[in-house]
Amino acid sequence: MIFYRPVYEHKGSTLSADSGYIYEDELKRQFFEAFGNVVITQPSGTVIYSDYLHYDATAQHARLNKNVKMVDGTSTLTTNFLTYKMRAKVGTYTGGGRIISQGDTITSKNAYYFEDTKDAYFRNAVVVRTPNVKIYTDTMRYNSADRMTYFFGPTNIKDNTGEKNLYTERGHYNTGTGIADFNKNNLYTEGTKFLKGDSLHYERESGIGKAYRNVVFIDTLDKFYAYGGFGLYRQSDESITMTEKPLIITLVKNDSTDNNVKIDSTENTDEVKSRRERRREQRELEEQEILEIETETDSISSVESEVIPPKLKEEAKMDSVFLTADTLFSRAIPLKEYIALDLKLDRSGGELIIEDDVDYGDDDLNLEVDSTMDLEVDSTALKLNLDSGEMAIDDLEQVISSKSYPDSTLKTIPQKPVIQAKKPQNNKKDEPLSIEATIKADSLTRQNAIIPTGSEADSLLNNALKVAQTQDTITKNIPVGDSTTIDAASDTARTRIVKAYYNVRLFKSDLQAVADSVYYGMADSMFRFMGRPMIWAQGSQISADTIFMQILNQQLDNALLKENAMMVNAVLDTVKFNQLKGRKITAFFANNNIDRLYVDGNAENLIFMENTELGIITDMFHDRGARIKIKMEGKKIIDYVSVRKVDQKVYPFKMVTQENEILPGFIWRPQDRPTSKEDLLNRRREIPKAGEEGPNLPQTSEQITKDISSEKGLIDAVQETVSKETKKVENTEKEKPVPLKQAN
Repeated sequence: MIFYRPVYEHKGSTLSADSGYIYEDELKRQFFEAFGNVVITQPSGTVIYSDYLHYDATAQHARLNKNVKMVDGTSTLTTNFLTYKMRAKVGTYTGGGRIISQGDTITSKNAYYFEDTKDAYFRNAVVVRTPNVKIYTDTMRYNSADRMTYFFGPTNIKDNTGEKNLYTERGHYNTGTGIADFNKNNLYTEGTKFLKGDSLHYERESGIGKAYRNVVFIDTLDKFYAYGGFGLYRQSDESITMTEKPLIITLVKNDSTDNNVKIDSTENTDEVKSRRERRREQRELEEQEILEIETETDSISSVESEVIPPKLKEEAKMDSVFLTADTLFSRAIPLKEYIALDLKLDRSGGELIIEDDVDYGDDDLNLEVDSTMDLEVDSTALKLNLDSGEMAIDDLEQVISSKSYPDSTLKTIPQKPVIQAKKPQNNKKDEPLSIEATIKADSLTRQNAIIPTGSEADSLLNNALKVAQTQDTITKNIPVGDSTTIDAASDTARTRIVKAYYNVRLFKSDLQAVADSVYYGMADSMFRFMGRPMIWAQGSQISADTIFMQILNQQLDNALLKENAMMVNAVLDTVKFNQLKGRKITAFFANNNIDRLYVDGNAENLIFMENTELGIITDMFHDRGARIKIKMEGKKIIDYVSVRKVDQKVYPFKMVTQENEILPGFIWRPQDRPTSKEDLLNRRREIPKAGEEGPNLPQTSEQITKDISSEKGLIDAVQETVSKETKKVENTEKEKPVPLKQAN
């Protein structure tokens, strides 16, 4: 039975076309086939247009071909072939199509559309275009009511500039608000910056990214990378805040015995190589070390899912500096805004500090040290709730087929007069061309789209880590006090600063440190340790109110201990202590070893001299003056000079008392010293006990003796040996300290 311009009604839906006919098969199943300007109108208001329709009345299945358009509220679906289950209200296309909803345009090869829930599931080469981002994935769910996209596989979300990218393999993103929550293999990239975490939260409008658990942040431009349990990235100021065992790693040159020895500026320049020749040798050495690092880093295949980074094989000429604290903050700032400290350090000693006349009596000076600091931190607890109720595409067919619907009796369709079919609001003459054009454009878009496969994120992160670990061959240090270098910097030049506060700990194989807070500037590689700072190098303990330490050419170059400076090292397993103190201590290094020391301002040096053959202490030497200069070669003192107001005394060991064996302000706290990378992260510095006036009260000899009494009677044995050997020592030539030279 053939109808011209018919209107067919079934189960509340209206089917119309330019022409069509109804027929039955041998099982009495009814079918309707329509041609030209096909329009299906449903009670819900959903309207479907096409050029051809085949409708199974029993199953209520509609198959539509050519220039198919489905309009459901704010969503419009276009394709060349659509299967629509009118009972379940589910539309499917498998030959490519597009959905436009509230400014979002989604194209894919396959898709399922659920009219009741407004959900659409997309498969194979899915591309989403919005006013702000483009999304590339292979499997996705989209809800047109709230503009929420859900991802089930490798996905890239790129901004329109292509500079920023969010990668994930599971999570959701709201195309309207720009808020994303990811929870599998997540990575955020922005130019040279990378942020990774087990869970990732991102807000497009504020430019804030939050990473949770096993967090890694890398900036390849600054050669900076850090690890932690939580990371907060702010796009506005390019800053990263890390907590929960944060860790920063910096590569520096290790101790060396090669010919790369720093030339003292006070030596005769005629006896050294030309500056050009030394620069050439330095450059060749650095290039060789870079090659060694690159060869080593090539073996790293991935970053392990641990807060502690993967263990790197350390070459003989390189060493890692590990820094942690309760909170680590790092930010990139304009280079011209960075203020390089001018500490006025001089390898020849510089100007003397003129103090008031000092009474060199036997009474000790009473010095009070107040190194407390008030720092405020906003440690707001942050939680992340991720949607775990997402459904995989592979389960859709099973869900649809298992859903039961009440049976309905198919009524006889009466013959109706010819009725003019309702035309869609759009001009149908232009519509076929428009839909055909969009389908071709979508096909090209999918062909040109780069859909992630899952390995790109790991590759990007590993390459970024490799670059961050490869040091530049040309140093970027700003000379101390050279303001013209910064003033001449362009507006686009940037540098990075690092702030660490509360329970700061630093570990290097041959140097460890603790402090309440640290400030580090990459422009001049200057560390500023504040709040009860303490440094350990080999057997020495260093303390002051503030400690400045600078790295140049990836090597420790100089250090300044300012106010109440003291260096202590144990003699004979902590029985006695050599002590060096002053208002400030300046140290210069060559190949990471102390080259020379200047102690200024009421300088004092207390040394216990040993008889190495007998293993006993013979004398105590006490030196006081305006300045003490010590020059070293390797780790041995080769020159010792006291300058102005010199007062030197030598005490036989039997005359040493508890009152004169330690200097005022003496501190000895080996328990605070980090012993390894693991100890650095898992143990905090001891908090001073209530009632103590300062961070550490000076320990008396009696207290020290009590602390080491478990050393199997070591002190008693030493004292007994001293008693027995006293007469022998008096009759033999005593060991003397390094010859003294008193300045004129």
